[in-house]
Amino acid sequence: MHLAAIASLPQIHPGPLLKNGGRGRFKVLPARNAAVLLALSVGLIAAGHARADIYAYTDEGGVTHFSNVPDNQRYQLYMRTEKPAAATPLVEDSGKAVLNLANQRRYGPYVTEAARANQVEAALVHAVISAESGYNPNALSRKGAAGLMQLMPDTARRYGVTNPYDPAQNIDGGARYLRYLMQLFNNDLRLALAAYNAGEQNVIKYGYRVPPYRETVLYVPKVMRFYQKYRTSLR
Repeated sequence: MHLAAIASLPQIHPGPLLKNGGRGRFKVLPARNAAVLLALSVGLIAAGHARADIYAYTDEGGVTHFSNVPDNQRYQLYMRTEKPAAATPLVEDSGKAVLNLANQRRYGPYVTEAARANQVEAALVHAVISAESGYNPNALSRKGAAGLMQLMPDTARRYGVTNPYDPAQNIDGGARYLRYLMQLFNNDLRLALAAYNAGEQNVIKYGYRVPPYRETVLYVPKVMRFYQKYRTSLR
């Protein structure tokens, strides 16, 4: 994308442009972030980038910098954009969660391998993926959890996941985290799942009980239902 594509927006201050297949870096005043993000994402997609991830950081002067080619550690993923993919049938299972069954079959071998390597049940890994992303490898939450097993950035780094949108890496990292949580909570599956959702510190904080957060209270039985279903169907 070139600077001309957003030249009409007020208060936009171009930083150094990296000319590499039309990709560039820009900096903007905070008041114009939304307008610039819209222009960047639309322009990058129109230029032919199937995925135009946008990264950002705010410098000491209060100026927010955006880039689709981050070149230093201050940049953090701010927004993912991509062209609509060909439609894949989505179905609802009995738990009312929308699952991509084609992807479930596609990523099944990764689940089997990660489960074997990390000594966790494949049914448990499938259950977490079903609840977390419905088998969407590009899922990204508002809190920054990414990929099939919705790994937070710190968790991804902790388990050596360099690309959380890579299915094999994401599943292996998630399986390793589940193994750790099961060990930490003495194989108490409910507590391990609560920790996967709310963090192990919060489970410990609330006296080794499921934290009283609405999301977590709903999350644990949801995953348990998937788990029981897959324990039967995957035999």
